[in-house]
Formats: sequence, C-alpha cells, structure tokens
Amino acid sequence: MVINSAHAIKHIHLIGICGTAMASLAGMLKARDFKVSVSDQNIYPPMSTFLQSLGIQLSEGFSEKHLNPRPDLIVVGNAVSRGNPEVEFTLNEKIRYASLAEVLKEFFIRGKKSIVIAGTHGKTTTTSLLAWLLEYAGRNPSFLVGGIAENFGSSFRLGSGNVFLIEGDEYDTAFFDKGPKFLHYLPDWVIFNNCEFDHADIYPNFEAVKLSFRRLINIIPSNGKLLAGWDDPVVRELSGATFSPVEPFGLEGETLWTARSVEILPEVTRFEVLREGTFWGRFETSLAGAFNVKNALGAIACAQGLGIDRDTLQRGLQEFKNVKRRLEARGTVHGITVYDDFAHHPTAINETLTAVKARYPNNRLWAIFEPRSATSRRNVLQKEFASCFEKADRVVLCSIFAPEKLDASLQLDVSLIVKELRRKGILADCWDSADEIVKQVTPLLETGDKVVIMSNGGFDGIHQKILKALEKRLG
Repeated sequence: MVINSAHAIKHIHLIGICGTAMASLAGMLKARDFKVSVSDQNIYPPMSTFLQSLGIQLSEGFSEKHLNPRPDLIVVGNAVSRGNPEVEFTLNEKIRYASLAEVLKEFFIRGKKSIVIAGTHGKTTTTSLLAWLLEYAGRNPSFLVGGIAENFGSSFRLGSGNVFLIEGDEYDTAFFDKGPKFLHYLPDWVIFNNCEFDHADIYPNFEAVKLSFRRLINIIPSNGKLLAGWDDPVVRELSGATFSPVEPFGLEGETLWTARSVEILPEVTRFEVLREGTFWGRFETSLAGAFNVKNALGAIACAQGLGIDRDTLQRGLQEFKNVKRRLEARGTVHGITVYDDFAHHPTAINETLTAVKARYPNNRLWAIFEPRSATSRRNVLQKEFASCFEKADRVVLCSIFAPEKLDASLQLDVSLIVKELRRKGILADCWDSADEIVKQVTPLLETGDKVVIMSNGGFDGIHQKILKALEKRLG
C-alpha cells in the first residue's frame, strides 16, 4: 500500500510493539509529534518503561477497543497475522494500514540519502559504527538499528543531516507483504558484507536468500554505490546485479579498500587500511576480532565516500563503544567475566569465539548457547553447529527453545552436537534449562575464565543468574 496524504494523518496505532524496530518506530513517530498508541501481549520492562518514558499509550493484549478512537493509520508488525482482533477490525472497517517498512520509507527515508547496511552478519554493528562516525564528524545523521547503539543510548535517532542509515533486514515485511523489508528503503548506497543461509522459517533454501539480496542490489540507482565485502564469494557473485559503481573492501586479495596487519590485543584491535593498494592509515578499535575489522572497514569506506577525512575517522573509531548484546561484558566476579552475545548462526558463533580466544589466548573459554532463532532450532545447519564451537575449551548447550512448536523431524539434534564435540576432544554438555546450566556450570568456573553466553533471546536471565551464583559461591 502506498501511503499518501501524510499531512492528514495525526493518530497512528502500532500492532505488535515489542520488537526493537517497532518500538523504535513508535519513538520516531512520537518525535515527529504524531499521536501514537501501541498494543501487544506481555509488554514488560524494559520495553514498557521505554515506551512510557516517551509518553506513548500502552494497551495490553489485542482488542478492537484499542482502536477507539479510530486511528488514521495502523502499522502492522511482521509478527502479527490474520485472526488478530485488531487486524480483523482494521480490515473490516477499511482503516488505512501499512507495514513498518512502508512507514519508514514514506515518513522518514524519502528525501534523505538512504544508506542501507545489509548482509547476514554484522549489520547492527556496522550501522551503529557508521552512525557514530558521521555524528563524530558533525553530520548529525538519522539512523535506525536493531539494537542499542551505546554511543547514543538508543536504537534510533532523527538528525538534521541529509543521511538516513538503516539496518537492512532481509526478513519478510508483514502478513500482507512477504518480501524482505530492505526492498522498501530506497537505497542510494548499500553496504553488503556477507551472505549466508538464514531465516529458515521463511526462506526454503539458499537460492531464495540470494534472490532477495540480488533484488536489493538491483534497485540501487545508477548514481548510487555498492560497497561490497569481497572476501565473500556470494557477495562477489551477486554484485553483478547492480547498475551502480561497486567499491570492494576486505581483508584478502586486491580490493579498493583493504585491511591488513590486524593485531588483536586484550583491550583493542589495530589494523592498517590500504586504498587502491597504497597505505592510507592506521586504525584502532575496542571491537574484538577480524570480523569486526571487516565491519569497521565497510563503515570507514562509506564514511570516506561521504567526505569524512581520515583523521576524523581514526579518532571516531577509537571512541566507538559498541552495541548492547554484541560481546557485552555483563559482569566480573573474582576474575570470571560473563559476556552476553547475540550470536545465533554458526558463522557468528565461530567469529565471536574466535575473537575472544584471539584476545585472551591464555584464558579458558566457555561457550554457552541457546538454540532459539528459527534457523538455529532447525537441523538445516546441523553440520555447521557441530564445528562452530571448536575455539571454546568448554561448551554447554541448552535444549532448543519451544520444541513443541516445531516438528521433531525438523529439530536441531543438540545431543548429536555434544557427541561430535566430545569426539573431537572438547568437553561438552547439554542441559534442559538456564537454571540447570547455572547449577551445573557455576561450581566449575575458575578465576580467569571467559564465559560467552549466546542467544537471540533473553535466555531466562542466565547472565545475571550466573553472576549472582558466583557472588554467593565466592563471596
């Protein structure tokens, strides 16, 4: 649906508010002085307090009563489907409705220079970093990311500059629009770092995933730009679909932008940047690992293309903090550090563990993982999950989340992963709950251990439970 007559829209209601992007959109609309109301099931802190702090009207559950008085526009979240009372009332009464992506396009992106950061991994970090580099340079960008950018303390910003940065999500848009969200974002420039199979609940195979990215690349205008992660052969393959100039970047081979001499230290990562094979500058970041060097390189290349000078980029990168839940240290008790990481795909898990091991080679590394995402709960990546934990000294897996919602023949076999890891000489176990993991693991932790907990959900508060159990045990 094309949104028009935006000037006549005063009251906007969002159905299914609890996702990060929907909550951010609510905040952006509120900042534009729209009357905003929202609804969802199980609205609780920090989401509830965040929305309340913005003065947004919260409605618990779903009911057509929440649409009285009648909104001018309904935004339907992509987790909402037919049968929802508010959706049914919206359709029956012919209230104007749209997806999150459509509203972003028409109310916020159109008229700005749109830079879409896409790929299977690293989108949130790269978008947040690029936003900070532009902010540090005084460009005052607008942005929307799928996490809390620590330099801003927020997942969104409406700036006065002419650039809108957005994390390009390949997940589908709404029950009435099964195409990927990023096709709505009017991309002038795209950063495309990598491409792998993911979102097994909506994509039947890798070819379908590749097709969605090919379509994104194909709508970049001829006066736009594709910044392409050349280390990934699929990115190189798909880049041929663009009509725009291509700027390759990477750690390997001959690219326009190359990072080399990567040095991973306990507190920082250092690297050199070459442009067209010629030394361009030395950079330093608190981000860990070679994978984040690629993310940083893409952001540096993009920011330089926007006219940011090298010295500003060097200083800005040094002052970039991180994104919440991206290898975030949640606490240290007697030298035992517990990290929270969003990794839920085998590649992301491997990169996270590789980064920690490179930064702390003499410390024992624990990997604790909850298969919670639509892809990680399925056996489509069974082989990859059996090999992605090899950098860890101890591996603890939780049973898959909500097994009753997935046919047994499709489920990831966690016990098989444990068996394979043990065959390789890696100490591995599996337990059925976060509480059982806390009970079993806490007595075994020793000073110097690095405990990386990975899940794309809350994992039943396991991070704080382990820290509290350690405090009780060690005093």
